[in-house]
Amino acid sequence: MNELTGARDLSGRPVVTLGGDAIAQVRDTVFDGPAGRITGFTLSGRGLLAGPLRKSLPWSAVHALGRHAVMIRGRDVLAEPSAVVARKEAAHGQVLGARVLTDAGTEIGVVLDVVVEGGTSGRVAGFRIDARASLVAGSRRRRRKVFVPRGETLAVSGRALVVPADAVRFVADDLAGFAARVEAYRARGGATPDGVERGPLP
Repeated sequence: MNELTGARDLSGRPVVTLGGDAIAQVRDTVFDGPAGRITGFTLSGRGLLAGPLRKSLPWSAVHALGRHAVMIRGRDVLAEPSAVVARKEAAHGQVLGARVLTDAGTEIGVVLDVVVEGGTSGRVAGFRIDARASLVAGSRRRRRKVFVPRGETLAVSGRALVVPADAVRFVADDLAGFAARVEAYRARGGATPDGVERGPLP
């Protein structure tokens, strides 16, 4: 799996052509919730005083999402903002602060950030959430920030995000350990993170 990054951490990341020109920086990450993929980025100019650009960067035009820069082939791949934010549900900001519910009807927390895969997939791997105490066995604190996998399906309706109930068994405390949990959750065969042997889920 490619390196995972919080969408909030992408803000300000430079957009660089393969020719080495830094032409913009990421303003906001926009994604399609139901599809679980990034649709692109809104952009701002380079520098502290630069404002929003009248162009956006569709995900289809991204060469690679790297640790230090978003790479594109050239300036000509930038598009009108509507190419990225045409769909109402493709608004990253609408998910932040949303209640997180399992498909079994249990509220497990509130969304703090969206975790995306680097490279070329544009896939949403999961979410950083402010978890309820009931999600964290033995926790003395009322809430704790954890990472939870997105699951194969994702529903975003109004101010609620729905994830599969079994995803809560694959939470991680930090982004470094989350990649392995996501891989284990996607495989869902053999031993689960708690060591219980079981077969693949339907």
